[in-house]
Amino acid sequence: MIEYRVDASDLQRLTRALRSHEDGKALRRGLTKEIRGALAPAVAEAKSAILGMSSSGLSEGGSLRTAIARQIKAEARLSGRSAGARVKAKKRGMPRGFANAPKRTNRAAGWRHPVYGRDAWVQQLGKPGWFDDSMQGNRAAYRAAVIQAMGNVARQITRRV
Repeated sequence: MIEYRVDASDLQRLTRALRSHEDGKALRRGLTKEIRGALAPAVAEAKSAILGMSSSGLSEGGSLRTAIARQIKAEARLSGRSAGARVKAKKRGMPRGFANAPKRTNRAAGWRHPVYGRDAWVQQLGKPGWFDDSMQGNRAAYRAAVIQAMGNVARQITRRV
């Protein structure tokens, strides 16, 4: 699992305030939806980066790039030790049983695999840094959008009190 984190301490305080509010569940759903919406441009950048990876493989079993792009999601966790906003590339649902494909295509070392129909193994490179580098330039904008979403919900709480 590859993830991109935003600081969580303010988010945890806001979640505690939501729990004490009578309409807390609806506000929590709204906050998670707003945070995921704030990270939507980051998800789009990561998806376009992996879809831009060159390919010369088999078409059997579906495209690896498409399968990885489908698993890139924005996540907002409002409680617990892992509270925060992240963009994740999950490793499930990869074609041909390629375990941990998002991580392996992102790293510079690549991965080893057997050659189809032969008794040989080869080293293959993906697109190193496709996940990390695609979102690095706009990191401050994503953080500001998440903080703005938190501020919107905080203002809603104060208006109702």
